[in-house]
Amino acid sequence: MGSLFYGGETFDFDDRVLSHLQIVISTKLRRRENFFLTWTQPMDRGSGRHAIWIDNGLPVHFFFNGSRQSSVNREWIEELLLSAGRPTGLQLGPEPDARGTT
Repeated sequence: MGSLFYGGETFDFDDRVLSHLQIVISTKLRRRENFFLTWTQPMDRGSGRHAIWIDNGLPVHFFFNGSRQSSVNREWIEELLLSAGRPTGLQLGPEPDARGTT
């Protein structure tokens, strides 16, 4: 389980999910495209939903619990990037079939 540190808060994600978020967030910020990141909290952590505004004004820190880099599912990256461009923002959902994994 890794962590995303943003705006003085810590958000826990699976390392694989966090790897994909790092790619998408860094891509959007390099393009100077701000967006919402939204995800559902699992029942074992109290359920609910988070939404945070991501922009270049705050530092972003990704902490990975594991030392190995996760493989990347290109299809999921594309889905997440498309989602981030919508008015509702990046809606973090389940990973699609890993056909596009590299």
